[in-house]
Amino acid sequence: ESAQQGTRAFVEYFNSTEDICGHKLQVLALDSRSDAGADQQAYQRACDESFAAVGSQSAFDLGGAATAQQCGLPDLRAYSLSTDRTNCTTCYAAYGVRPGQVPNAMPQYWLQKEPEAVKHVAMLYVNAGAAPENAAAFRKAWELNGWKVDYFQSIDTAEFNYAPYVQQMKDKGIQFVTYTGPYQFTVKLQQAMAQQGFEPQVFLQDATIYDAAYVEQAGELGNGAYVYSQTNLYDDFSIAEMKLYRAWLDQVAPGAEPNIYGVYAWSATRLFVEQAVALGGKLTRQTLLQALSKVRDWTANGMHVPQDVGAKTTANCASIIQLDDGRWSKVSPGEFLCGSMSNVGT
Repeated sequence: ESAQQGTRAFVEYFNSTEDICGHKLQVLALDSRSDAGADQQAYQRACDESFAAVGSQSAFDLGGAATAQQCGLPDLRAYSLSTDRTNCTTCYAAYGVRPGQVPNAMPQYWLQKEPEAVKHVAMLYVNAGAAPENAAAFRKAWELNGWKVDYFQSIDTAEFNYAPYVQQMKDKGIQFVTYTGPYQFTVKLQQAMAQQGFEPQVFLQDATIYDAAYVEQAGELGNGAYVYSQTNLYDDFSIAEMKLYRAWLDQVAPGAEPNIYGVYAWSATRLFVEQAVALGGKLTRQTLLQALSKVRDWTANGMHVPQDVGAKTTANCASIIQLDDGRWSKVSPGEFLCGSMSNVGT
């Protein structure tokens, strides 16, 4: 929903003052329903009824990859997560992930900040979508950067009892916990940790929990949680583009809160529009794809880390933010931590 809102927000902003060769933008809202089969069906419809797919986000994005490529559909996604989507020749993303390619800056930050804690790491992840493939890559890369993963465990989406996983972490002397999955499951895990009195030195997750809904559901349990984020802070209104996104998000969905999916959907839609306007009367699906293949260091006017859209590589930058009393603040130095990459396969 947030990705659709981010796309719609930019479309409404653009349509309010501009057009592409006399045409306004129209959004055909489709939903993959967190299912690879539904993703394929949605992309078949997009092939038939639209010029391009813009702003999509799904952990099950492998489903429609072949469909998009076979019909020549430009698919400029908010996120790209699976190998299938990365390999799709007509698919690009404002936030691209090449599975097996992992940035080193974040694990090196923690190696210096918590050298003892990273010797006793638990990695838990939801057993669905692209999460298992990416978790395996993270483990290899983080261990190459000096971490020691003592507990590596998937958790099924239907699991309701998180107590055994917490007991395993206690038994193994875990000091550093990472989780990959939806924030709703993060809350379940943190509730189980609290019930068993388990307090690791560090609880770290990707930006799926940098979300007002997580802050509300987690309550006090969320305090102290860390996130490695590829965006600037949503309330940093010194960034004009972030302020613009927030204003138009409120126009299309009053009361909606920003999150990483919405930011990158807005970013993808801006990139689509900029490339389409630049092509003008030469705009076709093929010329758009050729233009996207040349895009480097895309930041959507400073909203997020530089993304090499055309190269389809994982971004090598992130910041570390922390939740304290319901508010997020940046704790890592500078704007972003940037560095080398580990290429580990899966």
